[in-house]
Amino acid sequence: MTRRNFMDLALEQADRAARRGEVPVGAVIVRDDAVIAAAGNETIARADPTAHAEIVAIRLACGALGDQRLTGCDLYVTLEPCAMCAAAISFARIRRLYFGAFDEKGGAVENGPRFYSQQTCHHAPEVYSGIGEVASTALLRRFFAERR
Repeated sequence: MTRRNFMDLALEQADRAARRGEVPVGAVIVRDDAVIAAAGNETIARADPTAHAEIVAIRLACGALGDQRLTGCDLYVTLEPCAMCAAAISFARIRRLYFGAFDEKGGAVENGPRFYSQQTCHHAPEVYSGIGEVASTALLRRFFAERR
């Protein structure tokens, strides 16, 4: 599979989240070209503000691999991670982060605090932004337009 295919899988997770009434963000964790975990936002379903797609996917991947570290794993997510998710990605030692839409208000990778650029950051993944940006942005805009 290609990066585009993995982002398409993350977009499918985001679409499923939207159909459940969740903010449409999806995440997929890959290791050696195999999907280890896939999730969408579940904050409403779990009544848990930490149940962002990235966090849910990290928990699933750690469980599947039986390890708290996801060394050698790549994360594909449809929206630039917030500070909480950026920290979790760092703590999990994810190798590469691919994200779609930029989040000027809540993002913490290329916007806001730029978490991985801070001296206090223990591990910074390689970051590739804008992968599937158009589709990710369109899904988010459509979701919020329907609620206004």
